[in-house]
Amino acid sequence: MKSNQAAAAQIAANGPGFAKARRRLGVRRRRCFGNGQVICQFISTFQSGVALRLPPHSKTWRQFGWFSTLLLFIAGCATYHPQPISPAKTAAAFDARSLDEPGLRAFLESNHVAAPSPGDAWNLKQLTLAAFYYQPTLAEARAQLLAAQAARVTAGERPNPSLTVTPGYDSGIPDNPSPWLVPVSVDWPIETAGKRGYRMAQARHLTEAARWNLVGAVWQVRSGVRAALLNLYAARQTESLLARQETAQSNVVRLLEGQLAAGSVSSYEVTQARIMLDTTRLAWQQAVGQSRQARVQLAAALGVPRRALDGVRLSFADFNRFPRRLTRPEVRRQALLDRADMRSALADYAASQAALQLEIANQYPDLHLGPGYAWNAGSAGDSEWDLGLTLTLPILNQNQGPIAEAEANRKVAGAHFLAVQSQAIGQIDGALAGYQAAIQQVATAAALLKNLRRRLDSIHAQVRAGEMEPLTAASAEVEYDAGAESRLNTMVQAQQALGRLEDAVQSPLTLPPATLDAAQNNTNAK
Repeated sequence: MKSNQAAAAQIAANGPGFAKARRRLGVRRRRCFGNGQVICQFISTFQSGVALRLPPHSKTWRQFGWFSTLLLFIAGCATYHPQPISPAKTAAAFDARSLDEPGLRAFLESNHVAAPSPGDAWNLKQLTLAAFYYQPTLAEARAQLLAAQAARVTAGERPNPSLTVTPGYDSGIPDNPSPWLVPVSVDWPIETAGKRGYRMAQARHLTEAARWNLVGAVWQVRSGVRAALLNLYAARQTESLLARQETAQSNVVRLLEGQLAAGSVSSYEVTQARIMLDTTRLAWQQAVGQSRQARVQLAAALGVPRRALDGVRLSFADFNRFPRRLTRPEVRRQALLDRADMRSALADYAASQAALQLEIANQYPDLHLGPGYAWNAGSAGDSEWDLGLTLTLPILNQNQGPIAEAEANRKVAGAHFLAVQSQAIGQIDGALAGYQAAIQQVATAAALLKNLRRRLDSIHAQVRAGEMEPLTAASAEVEYDAGAESRLNTMVQAQQALGRLEDAVQSPLTLPPATLDAAQNNTNAK
């Protein structure tokens, strides 16, 4: 009895301290956000109900009410902030993009790349960084990585305990000062068998896979920019060559028509020359259309509207070089270890292993500790304490189904990695063989064009000396222009083969790590 009275006195002494803490935290009725408002109202109502109905000498439940309220408010409440998407506004924002955007220029300078001055040409490196700044596919990949990182936080969270209060009222107890019965119990879950560690490991591997998916998306964006710029280069060069070829063919037709009037040639020869002229004109018109389409393709690869390229000069100097550094054996070996798709598939396999470990651990039930306290006034204000222990009995199943699914998923992940690795080996070897053959063809085409140039110069000299007719020179010019077009096609094919090799090996020789990191960590993405 004396111990109970001493405890009551101590609780009464601590009561103002809890009230002061409550005032210091700013706890007020209905001062909570979201779903917590109902909880706060219930706690404040419960406090007032206990204070009114319990005997004046009992401070235990008032102290408990303050402490419960304090815990709830320390936990805090999250609020929802809507972020609606308006298609009209996003389309307007897209149309407003340009290569003169100050943020883009700051992004270029932060990556140690000088932004082109007005009137200067944009090269492949500068255009690639512009795509890293604007391309929405990278923004999507970054968002997926953020979601995976948030999932790691979720995986590491421990289950919250729960509090159960079931007050009762019984007025039929004889000689009982208060009819209230207030049992309180706590359910405190305890995870066993290292489940939390396996869950965190799975989330960590999935985050790693998402990061490598982002790296793969960066390479795809770079590949798209290069391919679009190469197509524009090929279309413009073809347009120029065909225009020159049309001029030479028109000269042939004019000379043949003069000879036809003089009776030196037949109308069949003139008709054949006219057919070749019309064919050349048709090819030139197609090249003009392809040039316009390639410009639109380049804008799409950059993530900007077509008009953003109006008046923008472009440099195609990168397409005059055919480096051999990517053909070295060590580049191939490194590519088979560090390709983004292979690293992502490997991380997925590691995540499937952690998932299997988690399901195996789920065979063992978690523990639930349930300490409780029950108060009823009685004749002496007696109290009861109890300690409960709850666990699931693995009688009907031992988690065999989820374990079998996890094992099957691990096999799927392993087979996927082998498929990705096999595909990568085929792409790398095929790209190497294609590029080496294309380099030889470029050398042969260059030699052919050089000989055509020598013959054309010789014919022009003979025409000036009166030893040959002008028609022979005009025909030689047509052949030379056709050889120049053939050399252009060979160079474009070789550059396409180089692009496939760059995409296959994903070497830092092509895309330095600093540039790759800038694309992944671009917080100013539009």
